[in-house]
Amino acid sequence: MKRSWRGVIYLALVLFLSIIVTQQTVNAYFYERYQLVLVLCVINILIFPLALLIYRKERDND
Repeated sequence: MKRSWRGVIYLALVLFLSIIVTQQTVNAYFYERYQLVLVLCVINILIFPLALLIYRKERDND
């Protein structure tokens, strides 16, 4: 199963984005900015289907 570099890079960028958003969520929670926490949680939830879409597209390209 050979993967394209483009798919690997896209998935790595999505993972990096997820880590950044998660860290910002923790920081906002620490400083009691609960509205920002909710917005960042929604963004983090929306990132997962993006990664799944990229993975499925790359998987089906074989």
